[in-house]
Amino acid sequence: MTDPRIMAVTERIIERSRPTRRRYLDLIAQEADHGLRRPRLSCGNFAHGFAAAEGDKPAIKAISGPNIGIVTAYNDMLSAHQPYGRYPEQIKIFAREVGATAQVAGGVPAMCDGVTQGQDGMDLSLFSRDNIAMGTAIALSHGMFDAIAMLGICDKIVPGLLIGALRFGHLPALLIPAGPMPTGIANKEKQRVRQLFAEGKVGRDELLASESASYHSPGTCTFYGTANSNQMMMELMGLHVPGAAFIHPNTPLRTQLTRHAVHRLAALAKGSQRPLGHVIDERSIVNAAVGLLATGGSTNHQIHLPAIARAAGIVIDWEDFDTLSGAVPLIARVYPNGSGDVNGFHEAGGIAFVTNELLGAGLLHGDVLTAGGDSLAEHGATPMLEGEVLSWKSITTSGDDTMLRPVAAPFMVDGGMRLLNGNLGRAVIKTSAVDPSRWTIEAEARVFSDQQSVLAAFQAGELERDVIVVVRFQGPRANGMPELHKLTPALGVLQDRGFRVALLTDGRMSGASGKVPAAIHCSPEALGGGPLARLRDGDRVRMSADDGVIEVIGVDLATREPVAAPPYPMGTGRELFALMRTTCDTAERGASAMLAAMDVESAIGAAMVPV
Repeated sequence: MTDPRIMAVTERIIERSRPTRRRYLDLIAQEADHGLRRPRLSCGNFAHGFAAAEGDKPAIKAISGPNIGIVTAYNDMLSAHQPYGRYPEQIKIFAREVGATAQVAGGVPAMCDGVTQGQDGMDLSLFSRDNIAMGTAIALSHGMFDAIAMLGICDKIVPGLLIGALRFGHLPALLIPAGPMPTGIANKEKQRVRQLFAEGKVGRDELLASESASYHSPGTCTFYGTANSNQMMMELMGLHVPGAAFIHPNTPLRTQLTRHAVHRLAALAKGSQRPLGHVIDERSIVNAAVGLLATGGSTNHQIHLPAIARAAGIVIDWEDFDTLSGAVPLIARVYPNGSGDVNGFHEAGGIAFVTNELLGAGLLHGDVLTAGGDSLAEHGATPMLEGEVLSWKSITTSGDDTMLRPVAAPFMVDGGMRLLNGNLGRAVIKTSAVDPSRWTIEAEARVFSDQQSVLAAFQAGELERDVIVVVRFQGPRANGMPELHKLTPALGVLQDRGFRVALLTDGRMSGASGKVPAAIHCSPEALGGGPLARLRDGDRVRMSADDGVIEVIGVDLATREPVAAPPYPMGTGRELFALMRTTCDTAERGASAMLAAMDVESAIGAAMVPV
């Protein structure tokens, strides 16, 4: 039986979403009945679609079986996506085994936030999600496909693929992962060297050697950031083959899981079963949020999950996250919330253990429709090979209680993500990696408008005190809402020196948000006169996860004029994203220009329909 607190949030989301969800379901029903499909293409259209299909041309021409559209985010610079290079060839072979065919429908960009972190390119990062969504829609617009295989793992890429694919939600769909790289140096050691570099105690050569020992081979980075949080959410939304998330690339087990996913997609397409737009519903969105909270996942999904939900006509907000966080215990500690990485997490029981625990406690909706298996309960098992036979083993006990614990004995009684409200706006804070003694910080503010100025002040010794570092004009409309993870080592050094330090920003932190308390995604953002634009150096700010408060003390902000915003960023292609910056929604609504415009168009269309 589902926990009544989970049910209350779900029912609130259902009621709030009723008109938009109805419009979405009507859209995909119309697409299923009358939309573009192979049998409806003209001969000229159709011939173009299979002209280069080589050995699959007769089967596609005869419509003798389902044709799977592959949308790939492959590139060989991004370690997580490098293994995808050979996947289309494999998928085509696996499809033929079950009387199906497959074609690469299109490719979408995949940028690495690890490469762009703290660089100009990071300003493109969040809006690359909209670009990926539109690229996915372009790929699928040809009407040649009966199912969707999405090849993507990392931060904005999975949300972008899903948002685009949801416009074709009458088709079945799965994400096919490639898995994490093997464990490199210990994460704590990597963190130690970063802080030494920030202090000037080691040089670039030592830092590069450390980073290269951490990020060292094909596969996803092994810390539990946004990419690996994506994988967990896709499992709990039933959009992976059960247990597929954390199996290493280029192994026999990984190959068999890919094969199983292709066979599964072909079977769903033949029976017109489990379309994506019905697999993703209000309950599955709540399940994703619950999994995120229970495992201490990435703060980026406070933006991405509302955007995914909106693409399916579902409205979820930060108050829903906050309420769910009060009901869901933290049962996993994976770096940066613990010492072990996702490989250790998987070996200890991983997503299978988490799924069983949350289902057993009534914290997940077990009656959701899933695409990767027949029920969510199947995700409570981990895959293995016996010879060449793929099988699954249920995981009901933790193999390492420093990393995974049961719901009855959690690391924390709540999920460690809180909503902050006050005269500085609304923000979110992740407490799961922060010592409780630092959940409330009250100190004078030091206000900056970019990351480099913060680092310069740190190097000059100007932050050697209790301080709340405010970095404003980092919101989606100002500069695309970059992650500010580059500040983490410097702020960590200050905290280790005994100062009470916090970060307050309208920007994002990485999925690697760690031990320094950070109130992020502050909304309304500074650009346009938000409260952060009225803060001054020396203002006393109180930031409390204990009380859910973010406020400036003893100041009437309404009496102050906002400071002028910096010029819009230029170079590195950022000017090409001006339309997205100037038209996007708030962080709480998903920070998407595309979805904001789509909502307006949909509302206008609904108003024009005769009653």
